[in-house]
Amino acid sequence: MTAEARLRESICLLAKSMFDRGLTGGSTGNLSARTEDGGLLVSPTGTSFGRLDPGRLSRFDAGGTHVAGDPPTKEMPLHAAFYDTRASAGAVVHLHSCHSVAWSMMPDADADDLLPPLTPYGIMKVGRVKLLPFFLPGDPEMGEAVRGLAGRRSAVMLANHGPVVAGADVEAACNAVEELEDTARLALLTRGLSPRMLDAAQVRAVVDRFDVEWDG
Repeated sequence: MTAEARLRESICLLAKSMFDRGLTGGSTGNLSARTEDGGLLVSPTGTSFGRLDPGRLSRFDAGGTHVAGDPPTKEMPLHAAFYDTRASAGAVVHLHSCHSVAWSMMPDADADDLLPPLTPYGIMKVGRVKLLPFFLPGDPEMGEAVRGLAGRRSAVMLANHGPVVAGADVEAACNAVEELEDTARLALLTRGLSPRMLDAAQVRAVVDRFDVEWDG
């Protein structure tokens, strides 16, 4: 099996796993990953994460031209913005996960640091999450908003819409977006209960120990 064939299988396996566990439903969500030749494999538009076909994934060459497979997700400008501004990005995943979306609606949400410091893993895997304004689905302005961050964040939350996370590879990106959803769920479960969060010194210790991008 070639490296690209393995990547195609991994994309579909991870997408189905997230779908089966209710992290995104219907035909929502999209996923992309870098190929060895600098191109991209992308989930097609209007498809379900539960039923992706490895042979029908959208294929882009290194120049950004769609060369094979079904038409790609309408959120391509969002994916392209992460690849263009973060050299370390090997994959991008966007979900409509319920707890993350719910947390983005809270009136006291911190737009510059959306997730409270509840666990070390939320910090390690996701870093600081930027809350972006509401955009219509498919609006190219979402990509421009990500470009405006100049690569300083690996994760953003689209208000009333869903999280978008870039990772070194497709598995890392999926793990990170799941950690984001778990942290949002914990935040909602403990909302109004005055939970003991990590203090500033503990957060800094995690950031330093695990070399987390944090201060941008």
